[in-house]
Amino acid sequence: MSGQTLTTASTLMCPHGGTVSILSSNFRVMIDGAPAALANDVYTIAGCPFQIPAAPSPIPSPCVSVQWVKSDLKTKADVNATLSTTSIGLCLAATQVPQGKVVVQTTQPKVSTS
Repeated sequence: MSGQTLTTASTLMCPHGGTVSILSSNFRVMIDGAPAALANDVYTIAGCPFQIPAAPSPIPSPCVSVQWVKSDLKTKADVNATLSTTSIGLCLAATQVPQGKVVVQTTQPKVSTS
C-alpha cells in the first residue's frame, strides 16, 4: 500500500498535541525543496502535555521522541527507508514507554512511496 511521502516540511504530532520536529540526515532526495524523511532520522517532540493519572497528583509523562516501527518497504533514499502516510511511528516518553502513534497532519501531495 502506498502513501504520500513524508518530508521535513510535513506536520507531525503526538496523539496529545505535541509537535514533532525532524532532524534529517538526508541531503540527496528532495521533494518540493524539503528532504524526504527517513526512518533513521532524529524525531523529537515538544509541547506534549500528557500526564499519568496518579494519587495524590498526576505525573508528567510527555512524549519526547518517535520510533518508527513500519517504514516504506520498497522505497529508499540511498540505503535508508523512507516514510509515508502509511508508515507507523510510536511516540515515546523519556522512559521509552510507547504512548501512542504519530499523527500526520499535513504532507506534500505530489510523491507517493510504498
